[in-house]
Amino acid sequence: MKNVTVHKRVCLLHPDLSEHDVVTAWNHILSSFTRTWTDLRECVAVGVDSKGRLVEMIAVRSIDSTFMIYHAKTPPTKKVLKETGLV
Repeated sequence: MKNVTVHKRVCLLHPDLSEHDVVTAWNHILSSFTRTWTDLRECVAVGVDSKGRLVEMIAVRSIDSTFMIYHAKTPPTKKVLKETGLV
């Protein structure tokens, strides 16, 4: 997907996730939620990567509608699963 980038910090903090894993999960989102109590452009999502793992992601949307994922981890926390309605 051309409208998404992954912050380099994500893979440094979580070496079990590659940029490809995160982009794949973003392209295969199961559920997402816009956080209205923070920055209106912030989105939390849970998707599935190419290895079949659930990936938690938080992204910010820019003016040109590009999403920059600045947080990703696997497995997702219970808080994010609740926030996205998956539990």
